[in-house]
Amino acid sequence: MTTSSAPLRVALVGHAFMGRAHAHAWRTAPRFFDLPRDPELAVVVGRDAARAATAAHELGAAESSADWREVIARDDIDIVDVCAPGDVHAEVAIAALAAGKHVLCEKPLARTVAEAERMAEAARTAPAGTRAMCGFSYRRTPALAYARQLIADGRLGAIRHVRAQYLQDWLTDPEAPLTWRLDKDVAGSGTLGDIGAHSIDTAQWLLGDDIAAVSAQLRTFVAERPILSEQRGLGGRAAADAERGPVTVDDAVAFTASFAGGALGVFEATRFALGRRNANRIEINGDRGSIAFDFERMNELEFYDASDDDGAQGFRRIQVTEPVHPYAARWWPTGHGLGYEHLFTHQAADLVAAIASGVDPSPTFEEALRVQRVLDAVERSAGASSILTPVNGAA
Repeated sequence: MTTSSAPLRVALVGHAFMGRAHAHAWRTAPRFFDLPRDPELAVVVGRDAARAATAAHELGAAESSADWREVIARDDIDIVDVCAPGDVHAEVAIAALAAGKHVLCEKPLARTVAEAERMAEAARTAPAGTRAMCGFSYRRTPALAYARQLIADGRLGAIRHVRAQYLQDWLTDPEAPLTWRLDKDVAGSGTLGDIGAHSIDTAQWLLGDDIAAVSAQLRTFVAERPILSEQRGLGGRAAADAERGPVTVDDAVAFTASFAGGALGVFEATRFALGRRNANRIEINGDRGSIAFDFERMNELEFYDASDDDGAQGFRRIQVTEPVHPYAARWWPTGHGLGYEHLFTHQAADLVAAIASGVDPSPTFEEALRVQRVLDAVERSAGASSILTPVNGAA
């Protein structure tokens, strides 16, 4: 580690699942990456002052606050990391950028295209040198970053097909509680924005090509769920007599897509695929080769090279843990794989490097806006879907 100037002090807005992952990353990045400036987790911000104080202690921050506006106004904060639910993304990020703070905002960038457009405009008009990045962390998976290199080098040739699935099962129990992720006013969308957005971003990033048209279906399988109440002492489980509330987002999405460059895409995302905990998969077929990836085997990439001899045709398994692979040289000896948490460390390191170099980190808010437009197109397409009319009276 070489540090030539003062640390970059980080305010973490939100301290639940994503906040904990980001906090770990800010602490870890300067210990494994040779960064031009050290990031320092300075303040944890939450809605409840007592909980924020507890989180700050657990996550290694010196301070806590229940007022994000006061924190953003401070001269000693350099980066605002937005890990709170989607209904505060736009307000916090826009205010932080206007105050000249660098911003890292979790995905999806916003709840709507209009919000995302305002955020992208705020990033464009922020004081000189202010940087903004959206947290599509799967881009920092070494195997996917290596796949992007193969595609950019022409190893797959002209791309014909993209198949992307993101399969989880944590909502299959109809008694699972009603959380903010199931409230459209807070989350913007359900499975589509929560995990489908990752597939959309990954595909567009790998190909260097945008989705131009979609045809979609959305489903909500469980229309209402128990509302948890801490006052009732329900904790993390629902009681049989708990009040129930409506689910206002999608549980599953499936859509076909046309890429601007001519490739055909098929996308599926669900939180109802029993047995699939976090199966984030993508396969891309070109006229010279193919790649296939599944995050449940995140250190592996399958690669098919059509130029191989006939007797050697087939997918080969590449263990993406060599020092020549993206990010891998900073970690363990060859064959000692990485985990989910490493993606956030890579993200933090990349953002710090971009800030120090005076370049925009990727994905920018503009790139995240393009994902938001696809999410919107999927919802509009699903809303316009029609039922086929039986032919000749057939049922």
